[in-house]
Amino acid sequence: MAVTFHGLGSSAGLKKLDEYLLTRSYISGYQASKDDLAVFSSIPSLPSEEYVNVCRWYKHIDALIRMCGISAEGQGVKIDSSLPAEAPSSPAATDKAAPAEEDDDDDVDLFGEETEEERKAAEERAAAMKASGKKKESGKSSVLLDIKPWDDETDMKKLEEVVRSIKMDGLLWGASKLVPVGYGIKKLQIMMTIVDDLVSVDSLIEEQLTVEPANEYIQSCDIVAFNKI
Repeated sequence: MAVTFHGLGSSAGLKKLDEYLLTRSYISGYQASKDDLAVFSSIPSLPSEEYVNVCRWYKHIDALIRMCGISAEGQGVKIDSSLPAEAPSSPAATDKAAPAEEDDDDDVDLFGEETEEERKAAEERAAAMKASGKKKESGKSSVLLDIKPWDDETDMKKLEEVVRSIKMDGLLWGASKLVPVGYGIKKLQIMMTIVDDLVSVDSLIEEQLTVEPANEYIQSCDIVAFNKI
């Protein structure tokens, strides 16, 4: 279901986006998608640290774009450069109205309707984080891997299938692409999101990616980037 964001160039719009990202790592789903690109492109520059969740998300998406781009399809997102009719137009009025906005349960409509299950899950996550004194979701990392084949005759499609066939709790494979390295050989660059307490990247490489049967296709595997989410 599509969501709508209003006035992302204003403090009121960024405040609403910050509240939205309090219980989410991405705009929709569990990996970066075209929805994140749409929202990212609508924000003029790196937001102030005042918007801690937006700032964390913005830096993460910027890093993904620089490293390997984002290809996953989203659920559809709408950007409205104007603020809702009921929102104040001046910064001073926005600051005064902030407490009332926080107490108004109807504010969620600014982002589109949620299913009862989504709303309940979001409320449970927010309550758990509030109880533990955390301001944002923690314990996850985004990792970019370089996976090299043995030679130019290695079936790269099969190599990627072998990589993605590795499944474990706390591991989610993301976008990937083939990058030429010379002499007709291409390496696989692939993103993954991990729950830090459940997945050790070093163990994943040493015990899964570079041993049988994966090493029939994989010569080596290196960590290119490791970012906390």
